[in-house]
Amino acid sequence: MSTLVHAPSKSEQAYDWVHSRITSHAFGPGYRLVLGAIAGELGMSVVPVREAIRRLEAEGLVTFERNIGAHVSLVDESEYAHTMQTLGIIEGAATALSAPLLSDDDLARAQAANDRMRHLLDHFDALTFTKLNQQFHSVLFEPCPNPHILDLVHRGWARLSGIRDTSFTYVPSRAGHSVDEHDEILELIRSGAEPLQIELAARDHRWRTMDAFLDARHHHTTEEG
Repeated sequence: MSTLVHAPSKSEQAYDWVHSRITSHAFGPGYRLVLGAIAGELGMSVVPVREAIRRLEAEGLVTFERNIGAHVSLVDESEYAHTMQTLGIIEGAATALSAPLLSDDDLARAQAANDRMRHLLDHFDALTFTKLNQQFHSVLFEPCPNPHILDLVHRGWARLSGIRDTSFTYVPSRAGHSVDEHDEILELIRSGAEPLQIELAARDHRWRTMDAFLDARHHHTTEEG
């Protein structure tokens, strides 16, 4: 007996379409979601799109304001700061523990990712840069022999993705410094530096990105005020 597979409803189709664009950063924080335009793009009425937007609003990905409409929710500054602070500590520890286990091939892969990031600086693409950044750090922390610490690192990256880390989109000037700091971390690992030195370098690298992002947001808010 065959099992019937139900096609997704129009509301589900609209939800998946908008959700994928938010999580991929195609629709960044503050992006205005025009229901009629989305409906036209998807070839459906506004009704299922409105249902999808309500669902996304319940999940915290979309904010609806009276007389303004729906837009992609802005980054929760407090949640971002707490996540980056925590990730800096645990990722720093994971990187230090991984360092003795990293092979020449591992370091070459990390260097290649960072070289590609440096190449992007002249024609900046924040989304590609962010993906390469994750690849770089993943090479350095994945060999961590402590499964509990590694699990916390994975959770931190997942949480950061959930609140839509837009650091390099918001502060593109940070990208060049980030690439230089990556080279410094790699040099510490290659030279067999003390674990604490590697840990602090990785932690401070993460926290500098956080500080640059928060400083830019505060400056932007002050200018608007």
